[in-house]
Amino acid sequence: MKPRILIAESTTPDGAPMSLYEHDGAYSISFRGQELMHSKASASELLLGKMGIETIIKAPQPKVMIGGLGLGFTLRTVLAGLGPEAQVDVVELVPKVVEWNREYLKDLNGALLDDPRVNVIEADVVARIREGEAQSYDAMILDVDNGPTGMVKESNNSLYSHKGLRAVRKHLKPSGRAAFWSAGDDPHFKARMEKVGFRVGHIRAKVHERSKRAAYVIYVADK
Repeated sequence: MKPRILIAESTTPDGAPMSLYEHDGAYSISFRGQELMHSKASASELLLGKMGIETIIKAPQPKVMIGGLGLGFTLRTVLAGLGPEAQVDVVELVPKVVEWNREYLKDLNGALLDDPRVNVIEADVVARIREGEAQSYDAMILDVDNGPTGMVKESNNSLYSHKGLRAVRKHLKPSGRAAFWSAGDDPHFKARMEKVGFRVGHIRAKVHERSKRAAYVIYVADK
């Protein structure tokens, strides 16, 4: 059996350890020793990207924000679904995650960061949304932390609050869409989205394409 190899280490802005591993050609990122994402378990990230741009595929010059780069699977489906005039802002909190994608994960999805449609922003997406301009995005695709119940950075939870959701809605153009990855059903989060004025839907997402059950949830919130 092939060993699990530690490739690189970093820390979050709060000083917690984050690590990149390789095992038999697959890659994973762990936080405090707990696996956050794995390249062989990317079905929900791919679906998130697909659902996020579903309503804007025919827009002439769509502008999209992706909150959280991870292993790049959401970026893959967004770029595959949009034309050459699109602009995709990828906002990533941990600079080392961007570096790892460029250096170690180029053959996975890292090469997509060199796509001319992509603008990489190393920043806290919560602060970016709070301070940004109104009606600036056609779609906002947010895979921040572990969904509405954060793990990596406590302040990430504010994104999923009434105040945070109002800021997301403000950023969207008329008829824009926000898509959120969630580790599971969260009726309280759904109720908050509806309270700030979103029309909310959801779809269950599998860990693997061949999984028998769908463990995760993708929430879509239309303005």
